[in-house]
Amino acid sequence: MNGLRLALGLLTLIPVPAPDGVDEVSARRAMLLAPLALLPISLVAALTGWACLLLGLPGLVAGIVTVAVGLLATGALHADGLADTADGLGSRRDQETSLAIMKRGDVGPMGAAAVVLVYIAQAATIPALLARPWGWLQVAVLLAGARVALAVLTRRGQAPARPGGLGALVLGTVPLPSALVATLLVWLLTAATGWLTGHLLGAALAVPLAVAAVLWLARTARSRLGGLTGDVLGAGVELAATVMLITASISW
Repeated sequence: MNGLRLALGLLTLIPVPAPDGVDEVSARRAMLLAPLALLPISLVAALTGWACLLLGLPGLVAGIVTVAVGLLATGALHADGLADTADGLGSRRDQETSLAIMKRGDVGPMGAAAVVLVYIAQAATIPALLARPWGWLQVAVLLAGARVALAVLTRRGQAPARPGGLGALVLGTVPLPSALVATLLVWLLTAATGWLTGHLLGAALAVPLAVAAVLWLARTARSRLGGLTGDVLGAGVELAATVMLITASISW
């Protein structure tokens, strides 16, 4: 429960008791349990978007509402990480300057463009999924399952780019076998929703493609920043969610 409370406290605005303590074990469990911790939020978001479609609202409105509910319930934590990562990596400056740009509280043009494009892509894709039988369940699983990116990014061997902060707390805490098992479970659940909706191939490819995108992001961050940060973790989640939603929406 310590790990689950830590995951809820770090990744959502759901009020939960503070964990008894934060150590490597609780940090590891928090990263592995992140999809489970986000599932209630993603279910509410998906059902809200589905209700918008049932009420006859335009599909894009349903997609925007779904994305907005998720952002509100998580305090837009990953949106901030996405913007900072885009600004830092997009600056093409040296490691120290890039990290300083990411640590600033403002949002530059690269960060603003990344946030707008990512969430437009998500909002535009979600209606096609919600319109399918059991589509609301598939959207919920995709949005929650994208948090498996945290287990992938915090596996053993991943070093923080700077001391302190969320990145230093969780990076390197997840053994590779545990990250593989978490990814396999998310893939099985995602594929199952594809079977329910009648579009199995897209759902089966969603997780592998998302993991590939996240690994590319991690490699870029290590090359440019000397390691990963909490912002990169947030950007990885949003990148994974976008790739998974787009791939699953293809009518294969």
